[in-house]
Amino acid sequence: METLNVIAALTALGHATRLAAFRLLVEAGPAGRMAGDIATVLQVAPATLSFHLKELVQAGLVENENQGRHVCYRADFSAMTGLIQYLTHNCCAGSPGEQCTPPRNPCSC
Repeated sequence: METLNVIAALTALGHATRLAAFRLLVEAGPAGRMAGDIATVLQVAPATLSFHLKELVQAGLVENENQGRHVCYRADFSAMTGLIQYLTHNCCAGSPGEQCTPPRNPCSC
């Protein structure tokens, strides 16, 4: 993952609503969730949620798919894994111990 992509991803996740939406989508797995469901769970107005989801899509962390009049959102697990790998690339200065080794695939989805 390139540094500019990492900065965009971390910036997007740096807002409480976007972080909560992303975590909800990670929990949903590959099936994702409909925008209305996300708004209901997070108790966010649809227009506000739309803005935040757009930011996550632009950061490359979330994908969307139109399904008729509704939109389904899914976490991009390869982007999430790439972000984690970027952040842990030089973990423990190259001498990993039991507590230092990052997971190779944090999501088995």
